[in-house]
Amino acid sequence: MSSHWGEDDTELEAHSQDELERIEMNLLLEGIYCAYGFDFRNYLRSSLRRRIYYRMNLDKLPTITTLLNKVLHEPDYMDKIVNDFSIKVTEMFRDPSFFQTFRLEVVPFLKNYPEIRIWHAGCATGEEVYSMAILLKEEGLLDKTKLYATDMNEQIINTAKKGKFPLKRMQSFTKNYLQAGGAKEFSSYYTTDDEHALFHPSIKGNITFAQHNLATDRSFNEFHVILCRNVLIYFDSVLQSRVHDLFFDSLAPKGFLALGNMESLISAHKAQYEDFNPTERIFRKINR
Repeated sequence: MSSHWGEDDTELEAHSQDELERIEMNLLLEGIYCAYGFDFRNYLRSSLRRRIYYRMNLDKLPTITTLLNKVLHEPDYMDKIVNDFSIKVTEMFRDPSFFQTFRLEVVPFLKNYPEIRIWHAGCATGEEVYSMAILLKEEGLLDKTKLYATDMNEQIINTAKKGKFPLKRMQSFTKNYLQAGGAKEFSSYYTTDDEHALFHPSIKGNITFAQHNLATDRSFNEFHVILCRNVLIYFDSVLQSRVHDLFFDSLAPKGFLALGNMESLISAHKAQYEDFNPTERIFRKINR
């Protein structure tokens, strides 16, 4: 009998710990939003939890409440949190088949426009927007294109602006480029020092980098193409819906929306697009 009650006590204790963690996480995210305007309240909790505990372990903090205390009373500490919460996984010509499909199937439509506006939302350190600039240059479209690359993390944006990437990554980037239908020597697009590849000003010249938060900020232009690849998977359904509203409002008639290979349109938005290339998650706004 006593063993049975012991099991119940353990279950109750585990339940109360889970509830306490949930309360602490809610307070942390609310505190961040109220103090700094960064809204992580609708990010997937499983992903945030890993990042929160990573920071706590690194800085030897015993509780989430201790972390909240540092966030509220040490403004510089918030930079670390934004960096922890940012999605930084990217590479040049990531998913080469996507870029090859874009080149073969989307570019012919873009060639009909007198000017082209493209938005890379959640651009991280910029590898994919530089990839797009190279692709457009090869297709004779870069000079009439304005590329906007945004991310919520100002530190990452400043890195992206440099167009400077570790030389050791160029081998895999070159492989992606060739698989994506690249037409030249990839190394012709950059110079090198001992450790880095530096992309030519001709590639960077039509790219505008800016801070923009998908969770809180509004549309800032009308675009012919919006790319937001492998970002929405970190958002819950409420925030995904809000971001899809933002993208729909930001797309020109018959504009293209490109998502990541693990993402798709949520049901409420499917009627607004045609499946232009469902395999590569490219959708086209229906012009009603």
